[in-house]
Amino acid sequence: MNRLISSNCDTTAHPGYPARVPTHAVSFFCDAPDAKRVYVIGDFNDWDLTASPMRRGTDGRWLASLELPHGHHRYLFVVDGQPKLDPHSTGTVRNDKHEKFSLCAVS
Repeated sequence: MNRLISSNCDTTAHPGYPARVPTHAVSFFCDAPDAKRVYVIGDFNDWDLTASPMRRGTDGRWLASLELPHGHHRYLFVVDGQPKLDPHSTGTVRNDKHEKFSLCAVS
């Protein structure tokens, strides 16, 4: 697994609770018309660089639609190997190393 960032998020199922968690469709858009490859990474895919590739639209914007559980999720775009914040995110947060992440609220 290729990882850019490690996460402290525990998404494993706990005994006594159903393993199936309701999800909601979330669309991510990244403006990078000259990019060759774009991915969205976050706590929802264990920061795996290859788990969520984005596809280029005819307008040069990149798109990925993912099913995410309710809550707040930290994420970044990776544009040709370089992490990039989403200027259209719900907000930004920092981790304990003061690294900045985009924030997505799913309800």
